[in-house]
Amino acid sequence: MIPSVQYSIGVIKDEARQLVKKGIVSRQQPIYTLCQYIPSREWVCVECELERNDFLLRDRIIDLLGREDWEDD
Repeated sequence: MIPSVQYSIGVIKDEARQLVKKGIVSRQQPIYTLCQYIPSREWVCVECELERNDFLLRDRIIDLLGREDWEDD
């Protein structure tokens, strides 16, 4: 079965950024926390994309997000 959404690293980062912005997940949580918010049948695709981009599931979400711009600094 082909997943309904193609998870590029950019899409994964955007999803993570939105979850952090909404306060649903913390930047300090491991990346595997995101599996709760991505359909389980599509998580395998996410894992593969993360591995292709040298991310481990135990890495922190902040590592995935990289540099963030703050509007109110």
